[in-house]
Amino acid sequence: MRSTSRDSLFRFTRLCSVTCVSSHWACAALRWGSISMAVPWSRCWRSSTGAAVLLDWCCGFSRRAFARAASGGGRTESSTAATQVLFRQGPVYNFNKPMTIARHRTRCLYTTPRVCCSIRSDTKLKDPFSLAQKDLQNLYEDIKKQLLVSKAELKALCDYYFDGKGKAFRPMIVILMARACNVHSNKEGVLLPAQRSIAMISEMIHTASLVHDDVIDDSDTRRGKNTINQVWGERKAILAGDFILSAASMALARIGDTTVVSVLSQVIEDLVRGEFMQLGSKENENERFKHYLEKTFKKTASLIANSCKAVSILVNSDPEVHEIAYQYGRNVGIAFQLVDDILDFTSSANRLGKPSAADLKLGLATGPVLFACQQFPELHAMIMRRFSSDGDVDRAWQYVLKSDGVEQTNYLAQHYCQEAIRQISRLRPSTERDALIRLTELVLRRDK
Repeated sequence: MRSTSRDSLFRFTRLCSVTCVSSHWACAALRWGSISMAVPWSRCWRSSTGAAVLLDWCCGFSRRAFARAASGGGRTESSTAATQVLFRQGPVYNFNKPMTIARHRTRCLYTTPRVCCSIRSDTKLKDPFSLAQKDLQNLYEDIKKQLLVSKAELKALCDYYFDGKGKAFRPMIVILMARACNVHSNKEGVLLPAQRSIAMISEMIHTASLVHDDVIDDSDTRRGKNTINQVWGERKAILAGDFILSAASMALARIGDTTVVSVLSQVIEDLVRGEFMQLGSKENENERFKHYLEKTFKKTASLIANSCKAVSILVNSDPEVHEIAYQYGRNVGIAFQLVDDILDFTSSANRLGKPSAADLKLGLATGPVLFACQQFPELHAMIMRRFSSDGDVDRAWQYVLKSDGVEQTNYLAQHYCQEAIRQISRLRPSTERDALIRLTELVLRRDK
């Protein structure tokens, strides 16, 4: 009986880690069984209600099901069986152990090795940037051809950020996803011209959004140099962003696939809705984190998710493959932004290419701040007034550094990466698929 209880507890705690949140229930399970496990939940949310809200949003699980599983009556055979049903979700990837490969059976489109990804992995997977370099070699030159105009000043505005010094993070993911889907669909991994066009379009949409964001935020630096609005003024910056977006739309129309057009049009809507969400805040503390994650998806992850989905549509008609591509992009995109929010507190301005504590100065409460609220309730009032009172930014900064907010946000990013790995591992093995797995490690380790 004792062994059965421990097995159920182990499965239950693994499920809590899949939900992408340092859950109150995971800690309850550990305390109930009096066991020691290698799960990074040494500190957890103080609010079980807040955790349940996130469980609902991230994974769609019922709060009552978790409450029953974690309650004292959980030792009955019926509740153990219910817990086992909840656990049939797929592999969990341990970021604290070296990478290992082992065969396993799962409800996948393709039987794949179980990959336990580590941020200290010694296993040699192909570097994603090197693998996509050939396909991205003339990316910025091709974008400039799309922006060809006769007026010299408008051309200078549009070319300003397409100087080849960007990371090309989004196009790189799109290229690798396209090739991985092509291999999965028995197309020998040959990149289609339309798939490369989507990679180019994704970078154009992203850059246009940066131009507009800098106007809204009144930013003065971007990628280590003055912003367009600082050099040419707000009006011309807005027009430049609009022009880049219109050129991206024309390039999208030339692909000629109405489904792809519809998918990428959703990105534009999400960007606008996400910006409006960022301008507001939730008074209810339990809704605040849900609001933050949804805003993060719309402003950052939607572009990656829908671009990945678009390249899969061009080569495969299976909706399940489209969903795999979409979910990989969604989870990597959210993890990328969570790490970006961490760097706002841990990295210097020189490395970031923009001022540190920028989010606090803009009145934004990101993951580290929201987690810190659990230890320092004084932050709630500051969040509602958007850190506008004298000394709010400095005090909030200190509260975050004294709390485990950065650590908890990092755990959350890790588990979004775990889910991204679980999704992409359902495709047929390929060098590009493995590079996308490797990419999750690079997202977590980046320092700028």
